[in-house]
Amino acid sequence: MNQKNPWSTIEKRVVFRDEWISVRQDKVTKPDGALGTYTVVELSPAVGVIALSDAGKVYLVGQWRYCLERFSWEVPTGMSEVGERALRTAERELFEETGITAKVWIDLGSIDNSNAVTTEVSRLFLARQLSQVEPVSNPNEPLVGKWIEFADAVRMVRASEITDATSVAGLLKAWMYIADHR
Repeated sequence: MNQKNPWSTIEKRVVFRDEWISVRQDKVTKPDGALGTYTVVELSPAVGVIALSDAGKVYLVGQWRYCLERFSWEVPTGMSEVGERALRTAERELFEETGITAKVWIDLGSIDNSNAVTTEVSRLFLARQLSQVEPVSNPNEPLVGKWIEFADAVRMVRASEITDATSVAGLLKAWMYIADHR
């Protein structure tokens, strides 16, 4: 298997930028030698948190996803602020979205969310020994939350009722972690 980069970048040019994303359109030489363009969506690193209670339940947040025009159940997720460590982002996002804090944090590794078009990498964490207070609501991110049995969340993944990539990967990695550490 050839693991050498067959692409050659001639020029990188940002065509759009806002507070969340940057879109780059690169002039490239393709693997076949032809000239072309490659559009890349640049995103900050992200996190996904699987908050697992001592009773074997996970906390899911639900919200309307504008791009997909549908409601989505997910694990708490969010993007890192500039210079913020992944664990700090996970702690912040879990608390902001759910009011939950955790005493134990287990790093489950990273995933590339859509590596053909975006630079987004999500770091996944399993949060244990939880405490919860009422979360502070964000009017631009109206969330609902619920505790469900961990096995039911995995069933929702298998039934395509949970489809967010970070949530799918995080729940399955956490499920395997728990199975390996019984």
